[in-house]
Amino acid sequence: MRIGIFTDTYPPFINGVSTSILVLQRALEKKGHTVFIITVNNEKLSYNLTDSKIIRVPGIPVGIYDYRLTGIYPIRAIQKIKNLNLDVIHSQTEFGVGTFARIIAKQFDIPLVHTYHTMYEDYVTTVTKGYFKWPGNKIVEELTKFYCDKTASELIVPTKKTYDLFKDKYKVDRKVHIVPSGIEIEKYFVENYKAEDVIKLKKELGLNKNDFVILFVGRLGPEKNVDFLIDAHSALAKQNKNCKLLIIGDGPMIDKFKKKIKRNKLTNSVILGGKVPYEKVGLYYQLASVFATASNTETQGLTVVEALAASVPIIVYDDDSYKTAIEKGQNGFVFKTKREYRKHIKYLMDNPDVLLKMKVNARNSSLKHSSSHFADEILKVYKIAIGDRKINENKSFLSRLIKVVKDTWKLKK
Repeated sequence: MRIGIFTDTYPPFINGVSTSILVLQRALEKKGHTVFIITVNNEKLSYNLTDSKIIRVPGIPVGIYDYRLTGIYPIRAIQKIKNLNLDVIHSQTEFGVGTFARIIAKQFDIPLVHTYHTMYEDYVTTVTKGYFKWPGNKIVEELTKFYCDKTASELIVPTKKTYDLFKDKYKVDRKVHIVPSGIEIEKYFVENYKAEDVIKLKKELGLNKNDFVILFVGRLGPEKNVDFLIDAHSALAKQNKNCKLLIIGDGPMIDKFKKKIKRNKLTNSVILGGKVPYEKVGLYYQLASVFATASNTETQGLTVVEALAASVPIIVYDDDSYKTAIEKGQNGFVFKTKREYRKHIKYLMDNPDVLLKMKVNARNSSLKHSSSHFADEILKVYKIAIGDRKINENKSFLSRLIKVVKDTWKLKK
């Protein structure tokens, strides 16, 4: 197939969605498909059409993290996209590039598959700074229903949590495919990292050999609830000086966290590691004893899967978004309160034999989240969207060769 993925976030911009798209792209290409990316130019307010596989269109900063919003019909990209002869379009966003995807799909009669990644209702308060919560939620609901229910050939969500939102709250009366995002799990396997590199990184971060390291990886925004982890860590740090909280990521809350850590005298116990390039983040998981998150705004939470692949047990908030990853008591625990969170941490600190078993279980449970399986499930949805249409027969060397052989055979007859 020739597949066009339309997205407003793609590396070098890093977040869960861009990571998921990059993983899908690589997995599809390994299976012999040709993937084109249509995305935002994050560096300049201009087009970048020089790459044969990546089309970047102008985007304007909107003041929400590092996101940029494009126009819905960037004219200079139209002819190039038309010449791609796409079999299917896969949109990964509702606005900007997502709207552009819907226009292109209709204009050139290309099947459109859409993946809904973001629980926008959870971000309304953050974006409006506490104002307009009710009208904001209603607007989000109506826009989501329009983009996802009315304009796509097939709709994908990553978890049952999102599926229930569409069915129970938004009353979306159509088939919704649940396809959990996969990751390149091999990237996080322990055997792919040198012990000396892990030791070096520990020293750089001020970690000791005997430290019990609780790791969080993610954007430092209010919706991630990192405040919970820092507050809960105060009691843990007082009871055991070797219990450390390592926070990897950047975002609008980082200055607040720095002040809180200093105010609560946690500078020797809570470490802000900052933003880490996607290709290097796997090394940081090798430092962790456990991975923790108190966020309840995820659609899936890919960082917990990354942790599992790195043989790191997970301690997660009791939220449906983690149901595809957590196996309670086997590869981690769930919590609702700070007391429950601290209880689980203490238990694993005091029982290294249990922690070791959980590490093995964590690795094994990550296998079902492989990028290959992810691509296979997405391809099934593509085929449903394409239906009885024929894949363009002149798109690959092999198909052209088959056509020549068929034509030659007909002449002989």
